Amino acid sequence: MKKNGSQVLLDSLRHHGVDTLFGIPGGALLPFYDEIYKSNFRHFNTRMEQGAAFAAEGYARATGKLGVAIGTSGPGSTNLLTGIANAKLDSIPVLYISGQVATSVIGTDAFQESDTYGMSIPVTKYNALVKKADDMARIAEEAIVVAKAKRPGPVLIDLPKDVQGEMTSHLKPGNLHIAEHHYKNAPVKGDLAKLISAINRANKPILYVGGGAISSNASKNIYELATKAEIPVVTTIMGLGAFPGAHDLCLGMPGMHGTAYANKAIMEADFIMAMGARFDDRVAGDVADFAHQAVRVHIDIDPAEFNKRVNVDIYIEGDLNEVLEQILPDVHAIKNRPWASHIQNLKKNNPLKYNKVEGFIKPQQIIHRLWEKTKGDAIIASDVGQHQMWAALFYMFKEPRQWLNSGGLGSMGFGFPAGIGAKVGRPDKEVVVITGDGSFQMNIQELATIRQNNIKVKIMVLNNSYLGMVRQWQEMFYDERYASVHNEFNPDFVKVAQAYSIPAKRVQKSSEIDDGIDFLLKTDDAALLEVDIPPGEKVFPMVPSGLKYDSMIMFDEKSEPGEMITVIPNRTIK
Repeated sequence: MKKNGSQVLLDSLRHHGVDTLFGIPGGALLPFYDEIYKSNFRHFNTRMEQGAAFAAEGYARATGKLGVAIGTSGPGSTNLLTGIANAKLDSIPVLYISGQVATSVIGTDAFQESDTYGMSIPVTKYNALVKKADDMARIAEEAIVVAKAKRPGPVLIDLPKDVQGEMTSHLKPGNLHIAEHHYKNAPVKGDLAKLISAINRANKPILYVGGGAISSNASKNIYELATKAEIPVVTTIMGLGAFPGAHDLCLGMPGMHGTAYANKAIMEADFIMAMGARFDDRVAGDVADFAHQAVRVHIDIDPAEFNKRVNVDIYIEGDLNEVLEQILPDVHAIKNRPWASHIQNLKKNNPLKYNKVEGFIKPQQIIHRLWEKTKGDAIIASDVGQHQMWAALFYMFKEPRQWLNSGGLGSMGFGFPAGIGAKVGRPDKEVVVITGDGSFQMNIQELATIRQNNIKVKIMVLNNSYLGMVRQWQEMFYDERYASVHNEFNPDFVKVAQAYSIPAKRVQKSSEIDDGIDFLLKTDDAALLEVDIPPGEKVFPMVPSGLKYDSMIMFDEKSEPGEMITVIPNRTIK
């Protein structure tokens, strides 16, 4: 029995449970798309390949499954690259399939030829140029298992046009040409007895939880460890949802725009255990100072992360969930730990704050109200900038895979396509995209994708007519020189949405917040809510880049007139 290269690739995807594809066809992909047409795969035509890349990533983040994005040769493939780099930095399993010119003309600067293989090497876990159909089954297997194994990440298959139609009898992968350590977990390595002893001796411990906790499905065991020993939890922006955001032991996000109580707790802790987190520069700006007074522990599946930025006292290599299962029985149960009581005082005395000014909508206010109205159950996809930080701070996530954001690369334009992918993968969940006027216009064309496919994504555009985070830095550190940051000619987003036959509404006053959110959530269709917010609104707290936590800039009540609102995770206090 023989099949062509395209059929073999689709069989491999089907074997691994893939049934959903995002992409755009092109000349170099015609044989492959002809086979997709004949298949039972769901294919979502995006309007730009970057949209497909981010949608596949949103699908993977929200479901835990492999995402798949497709782009044709040349510009189609290069348009995928930002999405590939995004998935690499955030460790998200996505298979990218790029069309390529026929093998006979590779290297001749043929029409729409690009060295996709070479360009993608730095931003993939695995990539391959398929030179003959006989290799298709093996390469597909290698790519898929590597994408999902150990520390997940993006992989790429560059697929020449002639190979797509070439017949082969090699329908099974056979022996893989990569070493097993690339895709099989090794046993846990490290001194677990020493780690357990350090946990049990600690008086002021903190669990520092990152995105790896979500990849390893470790949330249940993190919860058990935290509650058993009364250990407070901080979650990185990638780890939000790994521990319930409204729990008394949750301190929220640490670092540059983290909560004041998270940063203060880290400065006081005598033990900090990083779990699936990488001590990145947004959390540990001053590496010499970060939790220097504490015993520092690092648990990670990727040994390349150990001592990369912050030197630690104990490191354990292995799958986080497996490590927790091994240490939990020997961790002492503790009740009424004084440190836990102190943490509550830190939260009470250093709450999140914003000023409520009659007649204006504050972004913190509408996001917190969205949390209340959705009861914390929605999937939130954000873009990058101030709105991303406000969402991370004021929407308390209950569980993993509720929060989708571009953490490492910081890609504007990520949120809307990611929300599309999330809704495709989780149609049972309310999916709300929180974006800004700058980010939304990066991939606004995907309004056509949701309309064509009736994908009921809800979009909240926080419009301040600026690139808000850049403006904040220019105001605070560049003497208010607002260079190239004012979006003076924004469109009417309501009219743009309506042009795509998508229901839309604008709100401009605080008295309209509830009506606006109700419109968004109760519309039985995709919907867009444009929210006018003050252009000068800033994200606080803030630790300037590279500085110690004690340089944290707090909300200044004296310089911000209006009724003060303080927010503690499980309630709102006036």
